[in-house]
Amino acid sequence: MTSIEWTDETWNPTRGCSRVSAGCEHCYAERQAIRHAGPGRPYEGLVRMVNGHPVWTGRVVTVPEKLEEPLRWRKPRRVFVDSMSDLFHDDLPVDFLADVFAVMAIATRHTFQVLTKRPTNMLALLSSGNFWIAVNAALWRRCEPVLPGGAPLILPNVWLGVSVEDQASADERIPLLLETPAAIRFVSYEPALGPVSLCAAIKVDWIIVGGESGPGARPIELAWVRDTIAWGRCSGVPVFVKQLGARPLEPARPIDVANPTAGRLQRMRIRLRDRKGGDPSEWPEDLRVREWP
Repeated sequence: MTSIEWTDETWNPTRGCSRVSAGCEHCYAERQAIRHAGPGRPYEGLVRMVNGHPVWTGRVVTVPEKLEEPLRWRKPRRVFVDSMSDLFHDDLPVDFLADVFAVMAIATRHTFQVLTKRPTNMLALLSSGNFWIAVNAALWRRCEPVLPGGAPLILPNVWLGVSVEDQASADERIPLLLETPAAIRFVSYEPALGPVSLCAAIKVDWIIVGGESGPGARPIELAWVRDTIAWGRCSGVPVFVKQLGARPLEPARPIDVANPTAGRLQRMRIRLRDRKGGDPSEWPEDLRVREWP
């Protein structure tokens, strides 16, 4: 089980990562990994303390003993793939990624949710005929039916998504996601560090939005969450509000529907008992939105 509200289970066939943008600055996975980074522990050599804060070393490893894990789960689950890594990291071997996709192809009872900050790598890999040949080779070794020939192929139980934190990251990553063959495409706007226009996301199937938590958490303006919900309703895209983070800011006066930018220069901190801002019962009622594709 997992505490991540939009999934049922995490599956980490790889470990380790490296920072790529501002959204990585307070990475929750780094904080978790440092607790298991001692000699002989799972994250030894993958994360270190720098100026009192955990930081990925940039080294990534495969975890073959985790590969078959979803095949042992009998009850259908939503499975977040690589919550402690990035499946499309530059340094992960393609043959192992083919094994990962072969397992997902076999475990059709599960829905696999793959989230990346490296959509260039995702697009290149999943558009490659050679990659799907490698996936079929992995299936053949397991005496499983191979996938139909040609590329790109789409696994119906695999959702592909990108993380964005501000307009620059959204402009860079969402168009690449839209080029990537996928059954379901989604955007995780978390941690939300600035307003994002989601015009480029008009063809995605799902939006997750959330604020940052943990030490040094940066604030989220609730106007950004409301804008995301409003965009979803206008576009017919389901929105899942995951959490408001540790420092949600609310305009001091109600937002004028006729002038959505009014009041944003006057903000007040909302105090929540839940340190992640993850308890919807504490939220303004209009933000209690948790929809699925």
